[in-house]
This record gives sequence, C-alpha cells and structure tokens, in this order.
Amino acid sequence: MFRKAAVTTVSNGNYLQGQTNGRLPSMDSGQPAQEGKVVLKKKVTLLRGISIIIGTIIGAGIFISPKGILKNTGSVGMSLTVWTVCGILSLFGALCYAELGTCIKKSGGHYTYILEAFGPLPAFVRVWVELLIIRPAATAVISLAFGRYILEPFFMQCEIPELAIKLITAVGITLVMVLNSTSVSWSARIQIFLTFCKLVAILIIIVPGVIQLIKGETQHFKNAFAGNDASVMGLPLAFYSGMYAYSGWFYLNFVTEEVENPEKNIPLAICISMIIVTVGYVLTNVAYFTTISAGELLLSKAVAVTFAERLMGDFSLAVPVFVALSCFGSMNGGIFAVSRMFFVASREGHLPEILSMIHVRKHTPLPAVIVLHPLTMIMLFNGDLYSLLNFLSFARWLFIGLVVAGLIYLRYKRPDMPRPFKVPLFIPALFSFTCLFMVALSLYSDPVNTGIGFAITLTGVPAYYLFIVWDKKPKWFRKLLGK
Repeated sequence: MFRKAAVTTVSNGNYLQGQTNGRLPSMDSGQPAQEGKVVLKKKVTLLRGISIIIGTIIGAGIFISPKGILKNTGSVGMSLTVWTVCGILSLFGALCYAELGTCIKKSGGHYTYILEAFGPLPAFVRVWVELLIIRPAATAVISLAFGRYILEPFFMQCEIPELAIKLITAVGITLVMVLNSTSVSWSARIQIFLTFCKLVAILIIIVPGVIQLIKGETQHFKNAFAGNDASVMGLPLAFYSGMYAYSGWFYLNFVTEEVENPEKNIPLAICISMIIVTVGYVLTNVAYFTTISAGELLLSKAVAVTFAERLMGDFSLAVPVFVALSCFGSMNGGIFAVSRMFFVASREGHLPEILSMIHVRKHTPLPAVIVLHPLTMIMLFNGDLYSLLNFLSFARWLFIGLVVAGLIYLRYKRPDMPRPFKVPLFIPALFSFTCLFMVALSLYSDPVNTGIGFAITLTGVPAYYLFIVWDKKPKWFRKLLGK
C-alpha cells in the first residue's frame, strides 16, 4: 500500500523518477524531460487561477452568518475593521505563498513546502490528517450547506427533511468528483462560471446596500464603535473567525505544475483575487448594516436571506439558489486543488502509489480524486462534522504558520534559490506569528477540543514510522497493506 519515498523531479511539466530520502530535489534541475510520459497538462490560465482562488474562498459563510466577528468585537465599527484587517493579513499570507509557488514549482501546496523546508515527517503528518479527516469533513460540511440551500425554494413553508438534504448532498458530492475525474478543462470552466455567480450574488447585496446609503440609511453606523467592549479573548477570536472566512487563498499553489507561466500568473492571480474578495466582503457587511441592526444580525440564521426579504420581496428566492451555487463552487475548487496534494504525496512515496497515477486519455489524477468520495460519504452520513472540524481547525493554521516560517528558513538555508517573486521579510514574519498566535489561543480557550485535534494529528507520527520508515515488515503485514 505504501512504498519508500521516490521523488519526481519536475522539468517543464514532465516527471522523472529519482531516488532520495523523502526530500525534494533542487527545483532548478536542468535534467531533460522524458518523452512519452503521461502528465498533467498546463491548463490553468490567469483567469482560471483567479476563479480557483475566489471560488474556494467565497463559500456560504458571507451569505449565511457573518455574526461570529460581530459577536466577538461588540460593535459595528470594530467588526468592519476586523474584516478589513483580516483581508490584509490574508493577502500577506497569500503573497508568501506566491513567493513559494514561483521558486518551488511543484504542486501540492502546504505538503510540498513543508517537505522542502523541514523534511518528510512533518509533511507526512500534514497530508495524513488532510486525507483522513480534514478534507472529507470540510467537503461534507460545505456540501451540506449546498444541499440545504438548493432545496430551500421547494420547502419555503416547512422544515427541509434531513434525509432529503443528505441525499441531494450526496448527489452534489458525486457530481463534483465525476467532473474532476473527467476533465480539467471542464472543471476549470465550470469554476469560472460559478465564481461569476458568487460575484453576482455579492453584487445583489452590495448594490441595494449602496442605494440604501445614498438614501441616507446610515442609522446603524452612528456611534459605530459604541456598544459592548471587545474582551481580551473576544478580539482574537474575532480575528480567528475572519481568517477562516478568507481561507482558500492557498489553493492555487496546490496545482502549480498546471499553471501557465507560474512566475507571472501565480502572484497576479493571488493579488487580484484577494483584493476582489476583501473589497467584496467589507462592502457586503456594510450593505447588511444599512438594513439590519447589529442585534438583528446576531439573531438571524441567514443574514443574506433576511436582507433580501426586506429589500427585494419575491426576488429574495434567488438568494438561496446563489448560495447553493457558491457552495458548489467551493466544493469543486477544493476537490480540484486538494487532489493534487494527494497526487504529489503519492509521487513522493508518502501515500499509496495508485494515487499518483494519471488517466491516459483524460489527463486527470483520477485515483487522487476518487479516494475522497468514500471518505466524504462516511463523514456525511455518520459523525458530528462540526465538532470534528472544531477539533482540527487549529491544525490548518499550525501548518500554514509552519509553511510561512519555512519561507523564512529557506531564505537562509538556500539563499541562491531563484526567486522570481520576493516579499519583504516582515510580511512572512508577521503572518507566521499571527498563525501561531491563533493556535496558542485555541489551546488556551478550548483545551478539550483542541487537545483531541492535537492527539488526532499526532497519530501521523507512528503512522509515518509504521508505513514509511519500517523496512522489515512481516509478510502478513505486507499482505494486509496490499503488497
């Protein structure tokens, strides 16, 4: 099932097999590419790159319930400030990933950068937790939001049956998996369309909000910073919620090898996407407060629906449809990107070899996509998904902070590495500190759930020595692993 690490050198998008001890080769290798290899094609243009980032960042949260930040800041003014600052901090993190993506031209995102900077053990732990828990649970949660809101117009007068939600969710998950297994081009085209739908949905909220401002509906902005004072614990938690809402800017780095002209397109796509998302998020929240008071926002289960019902009448039925399309776009972008992490981890010898195989005609990493389907279905029909995500939410920021710290480490470890795009050192220093601070805060504020998540993450350590390092496995153990 698992094999010793065999590293693939990347040269012009083609792959060469070479032996190493779980470390990446030099990214500026001049070795020629082997002819006749089946490879992932470079089909991600600048527009498709922007759609991957925006399409995965904007999910259901900005439409359903942005009250986490308001609850922990205590005032309208502070909540808008936090939305803005979180957008800037996320841009800093995205710029760090832009540098890594242009100097380490391999797909895989977090996994590849941790492997390059710190070696195979922490990289294996990262992909282990992602494969078994984080990605299936995250996909199931966003898919449930898709199922609920696609059915909303049909159940306006009554509660939607849970079984109906899960069945339509299962259909949505399967459709996304089939799409990503069939064609890179079609999944990218649909992602562009869904990203357009997300932006239209945001404009449907922003434009009426601007009209309300022009009419003088500013009563909820008077004394904007008055209200409950943000507590010492509340403000950091508000930042945690905000950073979670912006998460997704790193997904383009998962498909680096498929990006046309990555030295130019990765930084451009990241900067354009983050500016659009930050401006959109802040203006959407401003629009909410032109019609809904802070108290009403905290009581609303779906802020966008409440906003639309007050201003748009019957047209408000379109909002759940746009939210469902937004969720579908996040599902599609997440699967498209994360399957490449599993593909690269398999190529390095850290996952079963079958996951590094590419469909001969379709040129898609089909096994790396399909492996998520049964795991996601198990998460969907069994278990408390939201508790599971709470257990492991800290792991995302722990490893992202580790990646950005690795950028600083590589500046000193490999100063001669070509860096077509380079950020000032204070940016990765500030961002990695922010990530590690949020991790420390979660350990302090919720030690039980965070401790469980930490324990689950640590299971990757014995798994690494059992599956990767241990050479002299008995025959029965090899048979159990499928060898």
